[in-house]
Amino acid sequence: MNGAHSVTAEVIHADIPAFKYPLAVAWHESSAWAQSYKINTINEEGEQESYFMKVSQGEHGRKALHGEFESTSSIHAVVGDFTPKPIAWESFKSIPGSHYYICKFYDLDQVVPEPSEFCAELAALHTKSKSPKEFFIKGFKHLLALNIQRGGPWEAMEGLETAMLEKVIPRLLKPMETDGRSIKPCLVHGDLWCGNAAVDSHTGRPLIYYPSSFYAHNECRHLSLSKFFHRQILDELGNWRPERNKFPSVYFNTYHSHIPKSFPEEDYDDRNALYSMRFNMQAAAIFPDEESFRESVTDEMKRLIAKFPDGHEGYEKLAETSTAA
Repeated sequence: MNGAHSVTAEVIHADIPAFKYPLAVAWHESSAWAQSYKINTINEEGEQESYFMKVSQGEHGRKALHGEFESTSSIHAVVGDFTPKPIAWESFKSIPGSHYYICKFYDLDQVVPEPSEFCAELAALHTKSKSPKEFFIKGFKHLLALNIQRGGPWEAMEGLETAMLEKVIPRLLKPMETDGRSIKPCLVHGDLWCGNAAVDSHTGRPLIYYPSSFYAHNECRHLSLSKFFHRQILDELGNWRPERNKFPSVYFNTYHSHIPKSFPEEDYDDRNALYSMRFNMQAAAIFPDEESFRESVTDEMKRLIAKFPDGHEGYEKLAETSTAA
């Protein structure tokens, strides 16, 4: 990453007022879009402290770090030490085009947290937070367009998008908001997989980080696609569904011991499949050369379309028949 090698204690001292006495800056790790560092410094009381700093470049990098700061701040305000307390984000003055995000440094055991406390904390996040009513987020259509933009034509998707929007999504989601039922939006992590959860090696407590937060139902988020009930929903638990993300069924069951499944419960697994689809579409866009991600999306779409060919209208007719009987 250009410019990353210029991050030194001198740069930290000059550009970040919170750190008056930086002792050292050590490289920590890197990803495809950012690099991270451990900052050792001394506070006003003369005590040594350590902080985590992520550095990225360009406009996309700036927006990503800003989003991470706001997401982590929102989660920390609700559940405290379940996520690192953010310290600052800003652009470097000494390194043009480079930006940083800073939070407390943790020594982590890179293991999936034990489900009991982890799921209790996650349920607390979902039940205690509140959402702005006007919150709508682009989702399903955006990710389909992004896949074509990054990976080229998606022939297997032909005909599936319309059926998903007009039949499957209304069938699985509308029953949760009819007959007096409603979905309570809450704050969700947004990218909760095993790579963004670990255990604090000093306290043994679970810790979540690198969020992409938004307000949603504890199972999902909404995207208004039209004035009718065509909505894309993103499940916080949907990212647990793929085996690669290392959250087995005990995590789902433990979570739902705190927050029950939404009505109708018999749709739960299919809703989860729908929510998980978003994460596979995202993975397909990030790794366009990996065909298995696209295949997993279209295979799941075909299954859901075959199961719910009559959409929500078919569900209503069946409900009326059952009531009459």
